[in-house]
Amino acid sequence: VPKLLGSFCQLHPAIEVSLDVANRDQCLNRLERNLDDLYIMGKYPEALAVEAVPFMQNPLLVIAPSGHPLAGRKNISPKLLAEESFVMREQGSGTRLAAESFFESHKIELKTRMTLGSNEAVKQAVAGGLGLAVLSQHTLTLDRASGAFAVLDVKGFPLIRQWYAVYPRGKRISAVTSAFLQYLISEGEKSTRTPA
Repeated sequence: VPKLLGSFCQLHPAIEVSLDVANRDQCLNRLERNLDDLYIMGKYPEALAVEAVPFMQNPLLVIAPSGHPLAGRKNISPKLLAEESFVMREQGSGTRLAAESFFESHKIELKTRMTLGSNEAVKQAVAGGLGLAVLSQHTLTLDRASGAFAVLDVKGFPLIRQWYAVYPRGKRISAVTSAFLQYLISEGEKSTRTPA
């Protein structure tokens, strides 16, 4: 989102923007209190009265520390990951829920070594050799060239999810928020037509 926000701000230099990166619980708390214009989420809260506008695919990948024995292997069976330790996002995270659902459907119980509240912390833990992780491809774009971790070719991955722009149902969004929402939809459509 910061990359999209940056290009939107270049198109509209007079707009002052505030971006708060928060975990799911913090976002839900703020959403319930209607504190912000828009929330970007990988899984919108079905129990709350919200508008959830899908705007871009959100592929989830399995990553490992560089040099991991599974790095470079093709068509890795999910069952091989049963013996691996995982660094996970916090309980309730859309990424975590998707990963747990996938592995449960394969009758695999994940071994969670560590739970962290941000994608950046998860990436650093994986790079430090603390385990594997499931993360959004969008969070890995700038880091892949560093060689700190490897994307594993696991059967069934990437898990294709969706990014949503979320706001309380009935909320009258500002012209700027509406313009940003339309920009997200437009850029999301472009990203599905253009290979990553």
